[in-house]
This record gives sequence, C-alpha cells and structure tokens, in this order.
Amino acid sequence: MLRKIIVIGSPGSGKSTFSRQLRDITGLPLYYLDMINHRPDRTTVSREEFDSRLTDILSTDEWIIDGNYQRTIETRLKCCDAVFLLNFPLEVCLAGAAARVGTKREDMPWVEEELDEEFRQWIVDFPNEKLPEIYQMLERYKDKNIVIFKSRQETDEYLKKFAKEYQND
Repeated sequence: MLRKIIVIGSPGSGKSTFSRQLRDITGLPLYYLDMINHRPDRTTVSREEFDSRLTDILSTDEWIIDGNYQRTIETRLKCCDAVFLLNFPLEVCLAGAAARVGTKREDMPWVEEELDEEFRQWIVDFPNEKLPEIYQMLERYKDKNIVIFKSRQETDEYLKKFAKEYQND
C-alpha cells in the first residue's frame, strides 16, 4: 500500500491534478510545495522555513507531495514509497500552463493572470536542464515504486486501474 508519494514533472504537466486525483482515491493528505513556498502576496518564505515545513511533512506517516523544487527531490526520494513522474511533451506542458491562467487553484496562493515569459522559458528549459538530473536521481532509488507517464492518457488509465485496485485492498 502506498503511503508516501511524490509527484514530479514539468510545470503544466498536470502534477497537481494528478495529485488531487490520487488524494481523492487514497484519502492521503496532499501537500503542494508551491503553497509551502509562496505567500499570497507573491513573496516566498525563507529557505529555512520551507525546509522546516517540508521536514515536518516528511516525518509523518502518510502524504502526497506535489511539486519539483529540484534541490529537495532527493530528500523526498529517501522518504517516499512511490514516485510519479509526469514527463509529457513540451507542447502539452505549455498548453497546460496556459490553460490554467485566470483560474483559482488550491495548489497556488494566487491566480496567475498571464503565462509570463520567465515562467514560459522555465517550462521550455525543463526537458534539457532539469529532467536529466531527475532521471539520474531516480536511478539511485530503483527500490522505490517509480511510475513514469508520457501522456495524459497514461495517467488517466493508471488512475482508473489504481482506483479499482485500491478499493479492493
């Protein structure tokens, strides 16, 4: 039974949507790293405060943690049972990020009013700058239950199957 789950991948890939669906199936508490790091006024907490809050979460028995925050992935990998990596095509991630503009979301403390150029560039750079490092880390944690999705259809099919299996446990 999965009790400690991390969901990682490019911005716009649907990590938060996937995480919410996992939460709804499992009843596990869900934590969004963006909500831990950002304040409603668009400032961020200190690195120490962020790390302290993350450590508190990791010390509990059950959780889903949504978000990359690359410098903390390895810390979370050490503690988790399962990793879900949403590795979707760039166009899908850009469209996903654009589609949520103007929408109030539980995973962000403000409504994004535009897909700003800096954030867009971060998504564009993700496959070449962040993804190789993520795959290197995953190689070191092969003992974990690692699931890599390449499309939204794969995530949808997995969740349907997972929900049926979870209900039967």
